[in-house]
Amino acid sequence: MADMAFDGLRVLSFESRRAGEMAALIRKQGGDPFVAPSMREVPLESQTEVFGFAAELLRGNFDGVVFLTGVGTRLLWKTMLTRHSEAELKDALKSVTLIVRGPKPSAALREIGLTPDVAVPEPNTWRELLATMAPRTEKRLAVQEYGKPNSELMDGLRAQGRELTAVRVYGWDLPEDTSALREGAARLAAGQADVILLTTSMQLVNLMRIAEEEGIAAQVREAFGSAFVASIGPTTSETLEEYGLKVDFEPSHPRMGILVSEAAAGAASALAGKR
Repeated sequence: MADMAFDGLRVLSFESRRAGEMAALIRKQGGDPFVAPSMREVPLESQTEVFGFAAELLRGNFDGVVFLTGVGTRLLWKTMLTRHSEAELKDALKSVTLIVRGPKPSAALREIGLTPDVAVPEPNTWRELLATMAPRTEKRLAVQEYGKPNSELMDGLRAQGRELTAVRVYGWDLPEDTSALREGAARLAAGQADVILLTTSMQLVNLMRIAEEEGIAAQVREAFGSAFVASIGPTTSETLEEYGLKVDFEPSHPRMGILVSEAAAGAASALAGKR
């Protein structure tokens, strides 16, 4: 049925490993696909900043750790466990002040069995974090970052007289060949995408990384506001929210085929309400 398909809409996907399958699924639903592979896996053992942080943490060289994202907190923990025992890491973290930017990193810490000491109030931006930290005495801080650095936060914490260690956590890096990803970012910036399909959070992180490099980040963000944005599930939606982007749709089950078919069913009517 025509009203159950993309019906010629331009559908942008950042799928990598299953790029060909994604394009076929979009075509089957009547869409015009452009699939831009966006990532390649980074082995946990290559996370050098994480292991440096863990070593310093175990030596007692921090007063506090700031957790900015749930996704990054979970990956940080998983990576550290490849070299250190759960017991020694928990003991070390319990000996410092655990600061969470919002409910998602808080939930991630609780999954590990740790209780945050300082919770930043809503809307959980870097401004609230700075205000929360202003009266506190922790001088040596590690700041967990995921995907994108926050220069305003880091500069503000340094202005408060703190010594900072950025702990950048990446599960995935850019593909060896970024030409398709750059083309996808350019199409977005030019308003040439009606539907955006995201099947993992790092697709967005790497897209925005390329958009920043190309000097089109503002245009790409704007394009997300006028397109139909479909996320595979809560973890990917969380990352979209962390970038200040709105999610229009999550499928009934987090599977690629269901994402495409259900997005096709709802995209046209949702776009009519946006435009």
